[in-house]
This record gives sequence, structure tokens and C-alpha cells, in this order.
Amino acid sequence: MKLTHLRRALVPGLAALTLVLTACGSDDDGDTGSGSGSDDTASLSGTLAAGGASSQQAAQEAWIAGFTAVAPDVTVTYDPIGSGGGRENFISAAFPFAGSDSYLTDDEGELTAATERCGGEAPIELPNYVSPIAVIFNIDGVDELNLSPDTLAGIFAGKITKWDDKAIAADNPDAKLPSAPIDAVHRSDESGTTGNFTNYLSTVASDAWDAGEIEIWPKSYGGQGAQGTSGVVDAVKGGTNSIGYADASQAGGLGVANIGVGDEFVGPTAEAAAKILEVSPEAEGATDTALIFDLDYNTTESGTYPIVLTSYLLACQSYSGDEAEAGELTKAYLGYIVSEDGQAFGAEEAGSAPLSADLSEKVQGIIDGITIE
Repeated sequence: MKLTHLRRALVPGLAALTLVLTACGSDDDGDTGSGSGSDDTASLSGTLAAGGASSQQAAQEAWIAGFTAVAPDVTVTYDPIGSGGGRENFISAAFPFAGSDSYLTDDEGELTAATERCGGEAPIELPNYVSPIAVIFNIDGVDELNLSPDTLAGIFAGKITKWDDKAIAADNPDAKLPSAPIDAVHRSDESGTTGNFTNYLSTVASDAWDAGEIEIWPKSYGGQGAQGTSGVVDAVKGGTNSIGYADASQAGGLGVANIGVGDEFVGPTAEAAAKILEVSPEAEGATDTALIFDLDYNTTESGTYPIVLTSYLLACQSYSGDEAEAGELTKAYLGYIVSEDGQAFGAEEAGSAPLSADLSEKVQGIIDGITIE
């Protein structure tokens, strides 16, 4: 069974999202407590500026809504500039933490640079967000759509160009498919979502999708380009007989396709997306402070949705000097995100799949271990 790792990057392009947050409390020794709050939470104050993966935008809004009542004297800004921008700003120390749709590797020296940025200690890398990448559609007369991997790959590779193509009809024998051109919408910017989506296609349908795992759409495959997740959603919504891909939390009420897994077609629910982590191994570079996974896109496990976006939180193991205050707030905020309350609120408001209890406990333990000097 082929296992693949995630390499994704987004570039700046969305407006900064300013989020007024409350932070968790401080322990007697000055370290910030984790979880959903403590008696000392109200004593925290200051500004925490961070950002990264735009896929986390909806979830960040949900976490903010659940976190605001705890300590209103902390202002946090999360700028959804994309995974690449988030990693760059974390490595340069412009951000004390970042959201990324990929774990760090040294393919481009990022892991080494992040280790240097964190004073010689490897950065912590923690899964905080699991969400399906939905195949969104707006097709005249079609309310439900099934797509096998090869058919999906053929559509986005520009090899299947009409909705009544025999391959689509075979997946949807009871649907009234229009004899109309397919308007396939993709990201025009360098995109982590595109990286995940094409990683899936190249793994499960390499004959139909021969461009490999890419973050910039190949012009030769045609289709309509749109900037950012919101741009793809708007283009599909405003298009005619259109199809695209986007984080499911931002699908905007559009139709979402069921994807072929084994002998069934599975929809992009949070529960189905969460299952893929259960059947996927940790990545080769996983450590006690880096909980990173290689997703098994070839799984045939019943009820598992295979096109998944797993986002990570990147932070340092310790903060000192000029970064001590930001580190204290970072520890508090990250502790809330992965707490039971934070994960439940993200699931309810943004459709993210909560981490398993076992994984949440491991993640929380790493955050609790962040030291402030």
C-alpha cells in the first residue's frame, strides 16, 4: 500500500483576519496554563500576532468565538496568508506560532531553519485541524454526484470534458446528467489545498493524473483559475455546470461529491475525514514533539473519506527574552485550541474533525511542556 506525505504551501493573498481572543491562565511560575481557562486567565494581556494556513480560517473564527469570554485583554491576530507564508514568518520569528497545511521537512531547508529559529531545539509540530477537501459542484439538475478516483482525476486533468461522459454516467447511473461542458475550477495561486488534492490524485489515479503532486496548477490542464479558497467557491457558485475543490468548512452550501473508496462512495463529513488518521502511520520524521502523519490515500476502510487536509500548529519548545510574553500567550492559545472545549467548538462551528482522545492527550502534553523564561 503506497503511503504519501503532505507537502503544501499557500502564498499571501487573503486579507488579514483580526481576531480578538482571550487566553488561558498562568501558573505560579509564570508559565501559561493550557486547556479552556483557569483562575489566572484574566491577568493575561497583550497582543499575539500569528497566521498561516487559510484552510484554518473558519476554525480559527470558531475557536475565537469559544475563547473570547475568558480574558478580553488579549488581542490575537491570525492572518490567513497561507501555509507557505505562515512557515516563512514563523522561521523569521515574525510569528511566534503558525498554522501550516504541511509538516516541516528539509526538502527546502525549512526544518533546519525552524530549529535555528527556536534556539537550536526542534520546533513542535502538532495536528490541530482535520477537514475533508470537498469536491464542490454546481450542475444543472444534479443534486447528488458520485465520482470514482479515475473519473475525478480525468475531469481535472481536462480529459473528461462533458458532464454526460460515459465515465461520469457509470458512477451515477440514476442521475440526469446534462450534455454540457464541464467548467472545472482550480486554484490560481500556489496552494496547499492544491498540493493535497493533487497528491491524492497522483496516488490513486496516476494514469489519469500524470502531473504528480503540485502546488501550482499546470496550464496544459486547462480549467478556470481562481484566487484562494473563497475565489474557488465563488467561481463554482457563480458558474454554470461547474466543479472545484475547497476545504469542506468553506463549501458555502454547494453540492459536495461522494468519492469512491473501495466498493462505496463516501461523502466529506468530519467523521469520515477523521478516520484517515486512524488508518495512517506516523511520518518517518515523527518525534516526541512532532506528531506528524503520512496519509494513506489508498485506504479501502469503510466510511473513510480520503481527500483530507490535516493542518498543524508550529511553535517553539521554549520562549525567552523579547519573545517571553508572546510565548506565554502562544502557550495559552494553543492549549485552548486542542482542549476538549476547543476541539468541540471547532467541530460544531467550522465542521473540523476533532482529534481522537488519545491524540489530543499527546498534543496537550507537548503544549504543557512549553517553557517561558
